[in-house]
Amino acid sequence: MTSPLHRGRPRRPGPHISVRVAHAVLGCAIGLVWLVLPGMTSGDDAPVAIKEPASAAGTVADAGGEEDETSTADLVLPLVAVAAVGAIAGYGYVRRVRRARSRTTPGGSGGPPAPGSAPPLTTLDGRACAALVEADDRIRAARTELDYAETQFGSHPVTPLRRAVQEAGTELAVAFRMRRRYDEGTPAEDAARAHALAGIVGRCEETMRRLDSVADALARLRHPDDGPGAALGVAEGRFRELTGLVAASETVLAGLRTRYAPTATASVIGNVEQAKDRLLFATVRLNEARQAADSGRAGPAATHLRAAEAAVAQAAVLLGGVDRLAVLLKTAEQTVPAALTGAEAELSAARADEAAGTSGTAHAALRHADVVLASVRHELTAGRPADPAGMLRRIVRATEPFAPGRGGVLPAAALITARIATGAASDFVETHRGAVGAAARTRLAEAERLLAADDPADRRAADDLALESLELAEQDVRTHGNPGPAPEGTAGEVGAAGAVLGGIVPPEPPADAPPTDPTTPPSADA
Repeated sequence: MTSPLHRGRPRRPGPHISVRVAHAVLGCAIGLVWLVLPGMTSGDDAPVAIKEPASAAGTVADAGGEEDETSTADLVLPLVAVAAVGAIAGYGYVRRVRRARSRTTPGGSGGPPAPGSAPPLTTLDGRACAALVEADDRIRAARTELDYAETQFGSHPVTPLRRAVQEAGTELAVAFRMRRRYDEGTPAEDAARAHALAGIVGRCEETMRRLDSVADALARLRHPDDGPGAALGVAEGRFRELTGLVAASETVLAGLRTRYAPTATASVIGNVEQAKDRLLFATVRLNEARQAADSGRAGPAATHLRAAEAAVAQAAVLLGGVDRLAVLLKTAEQTVPAALTGAEAELSAARADEAAGTSGTAHAALRHADVVLASVRHELTAGRPADPAGMLRRIVRATEPFAPGRGGVLPAAALITARIATGAASDFVETHRGAVGAAARTRLAEAERLLAADDPADRRAADDLALESLELAEQDVRTHGNPGPAPEGTAGEVGAAGAVLGGIVPPEPPADAPPTDPTTPPSADA
C-alpha cells in the first residue's frame, strides 16, 4: 500500500469518453432536426401568390428549380455536420485511449509505478526493524569494547569515547520509543505511519553515524600500530577470571534449584552451560589471536581478539545473571510476608470504604484478591519450594485496584519483580542477539526506560513489558535458534554455534543467497 502522501491521483478516462459520445449523439440529433424541419414547414396547401396568366408556366418552372436546390442543400449540410462531429469525437476517443495505454505515471492504467513512488508500509516496516536491530547490536558491541579499553587504560582516555557512545545510545532510545508508539497504533493514518517509520530509520542512521565518528579513535587506542598485544593480555586475564568463576556459579545455581520452584529459576537454568560454551569459543580465538600477533599479523590478530572479547563478555553476562537472580530471589522471599500484611491492610480499608458507601470498588475484585492472598499464604506454609517473585507479582496485581500510587511495601514488591523480569530479558537479548528481533528489543528498551524513571506507578508496566520481551525473544530463538551454519573456517570450531546465536560471528549465507551489499559494515569476525 502506497502512502497517500506520495500517491498520485489517478486520471480516469471514463468521463472524457462519455463527453465525446455525447457530442456525437448531439450532432446526430441536430442533423436529424435539420432534415425534418423543412418538411414540417412546407405542404401542398401552402399559399401561392396570384400572378398574371401569361407568366404562370414560367413561374411554375422557376419554383420547381428553387425547390430542388433547397432540398439538396437541406440534405447535404446536416450530413456534413454529422460527419464532422463524428470525426472529432472519434479522433478524441482514439487519442485518449493511446494516451491511457502509454501512461507511466502511478495513476495510469497498465503502466509501472514511477521510480520515485513511496514503497509499501510493509517494506518500510521491515527496514525500520532491521535498522533497530543493527543499531542496537552496534551499541552493545561498542560498550563491550569501551569496557575492555577502560580496564586497560583507565577512565580518563575513554571518557570522551564513552560520552559519544552514550549520545548514540540516546538516539537509539528515541528510535525505540518511536517504535513503541508505532506498535501501539500511533499514528493511525498510513501517511503518518510511513513518516514515523522513516523517522525511526533516520534515528538509527544517526546512531550509527555517531558510532562511526569514534570508531577509528577507539581502534587506535586499543590496537596501536605495534599490534594488539596489550589488549590481548587484558582479554586473556578476563578469560582466566571468568573460568575460575564457573564452578562457583554452578554451586549457586544448584542451590537455587533446590530452594525454589522451577519457575523461579527458569530464566537462568542454562546459563552456566552457555557460559562454558562461550568460554570454549574464546579459548580458540584467543589462541589464534596470540599466534597471529606473534607472527606480526596485526589485522587477523585484532579480528580474532574482538570475537574472543565478545564471547568472554557474554560469558560474564550469563554467569552474572545467576548471581543477580540469587540476590533478588532472596530479597523477594524476605518481602513476601510483609507484602501479604500490606495487601491485607489495603483490602480491609477497601472493605470499610465499600461498607460506608464511599468506594466504588467492585465486590468481585475484592473476592478475587482474597483468593489470591489465600493461595499465596498456603504456598508459604506448604513446605515446598516456591517462587517468591511469582508470589510478589500475584500480590501486587491483585491489590493494585485498591492501592494505586500509594507508598509502602507493595511498590517495593513491584520494584523487585520488575528488576527480576527486566534483568532476565536483558541478559537473554544480549546473549542471543544473533536471533532476537526488533519486537523483543523494543519492549525491553521501554521496560528499562520505565524502570530508570523510578516512578512507582510505572513499575507494573515495566514488569509486563519485560515479561513480554523475554517471551518474544525466546520465541525468536525457537524460530531462528540456529540462524545458519557457522562461517567458513569455524564450522568445526568448538562453541561456534553458540557464537553465531550470540551474534558474535555472522552465520554463513546460504549457497543461493544474493551477494552481500558492499556498503554493509563488516562484522567483528569479518
